Amino acid sequence: MGNSRVQLSDIIIVFGCLFVLAAGKVPTKPHTNTWRDLIFGGKWFSSTPRVRESKFLPIFALVPIGPSSCAAPSGEQGNCIPSKDCLLRNGIPAGPCGAYGVCCIFLQTCGGIIRENSTYFVNPNHPDVYDGTGSCQVTVQKLHPDICQLRLDLDMFSIAPPEAANHLCNQDQLLISGGSPTPTICGSSTGDHMYIDAGLGQSNPIVLSVITSASFPRLWRIRVTQIHCGSISRADQGCLQYYTTISGRVRSFNYNTVGGRQLSNQDYSICIRNERNFCGIQYNACPDLENNRSRAFTISGNSNNPVPTMVGGGGGGASPLPPGNAPGCISDWLLIGCIRSADRIPPLPGCEDRVCGGTFSAEAGMLAKTVQSSVRPFRLNFHTDGVEAPNDIDNRGFCLDYVQQPCTNGF
Repeated sequence: MGNSRVQLSDIIIVFGCLFVLAAGKVPTKPHTNTWRDLIFGGKWFSSTPRVRESKFLPIFALVPIGPSSCAAPSGEQGNCIPSKDCLLRNGIPAGPCGAYGVCCIFLQTCGGIIRENSTYFVNPNHPDVYDGTGSCQVTVQKLHPDICQLRLDLDMFSIAPPEAANHLCNQDQLLISGGSPTPTICGSSTGDHMYIDAGLGQSNPIVLSVITSASFPRLWRIRVTQIHCGSISRADQGCLQYYTTISGRVRSFNYNTVGGRQLSNQDYSICIRNERNFCGIQYNACPDLENNRSRAFTISGNSNNPVPTMVGGGGGGASPLPPGNAPGCISDWLLIGCIRSADRIPPLPGCEDRVCGGTFSAEAGMLAKTVQSSVRPFRLNFHTDGVEAPNDIDNRGFCLDYVQQPCTNGF
């Protein structure tokens, strides 16, 4: 009898222990796909119960939101920032971007101060045309002492053209002061750009001015980008324009094959970044679909008539010129280091630097040709004086297509 009581008590104790264990066991749910499975895969899941599962934040809350570029419906480039920051910085919200921000556009016009990167200098009454007169200027303040350059993108630029006789900007002008020397331009140059050396320190502001006189339907929108000294976007020293592609197009300001006029008093450099494994470069005059005879390269002479290529600076190294032509390029010219005709096999022993006239080639004559150069860095220097009439008439300037050449192509 005593043995049966012991056995019964043992059984009760065992069942009690099992009940306690069952009651204390943490229930588990069948595993289902979550955002962690999508990102990390199914192997992240462990059979160990996750008691504090509810205290994990979603991954999207752990990613910080930083400024990034965006495009407004009207075409301007802006910064994607929180809406309250845009308003506090006197920006213009131009629609949502990202998960929590707005595309913030910064505009300044006459009398304004540019304190934000990628700010636009626009004409009064923008986006409509402006017919007023006077001086409209903005001041660019550096965001940081480590700013070395400004890039000006002429997204829209149409002011009064130069006068017809000597192609001087007497009515309207774009002037830039406080930075590296820049030429005065006028007319239409939409799509062109400039790099301005901003100097050292933070106390030297740069002033952009558009001077207007008389009546003309003007329109301008210039994007101002500040470039850090160590940025890969920084242009080489002395380059007013800087191109960073293997192939592209370069042209003079106010170039147009129909009504453009080559601007006087120009003196600046156009640079093309030498890409890796490319040792040479070729140039061709751009196609001209508006004229029977191409005016894509008309720098000197009367371009209403056929004008041959002229090369050299008038010294002994210049190629012989047809009778009746001036001895080489003395007043207006485009300089490209040691150019030769690309189709000459074998190439001529000598080469030229200056080229002018109304036909683009490395050799004097009436036949346009592809020219090539292996002088690095790739750079073009454009120079014009202040006199056109009576010898130089209706010159348009130049437009050239370039293609860098691999080192295996004989360079």
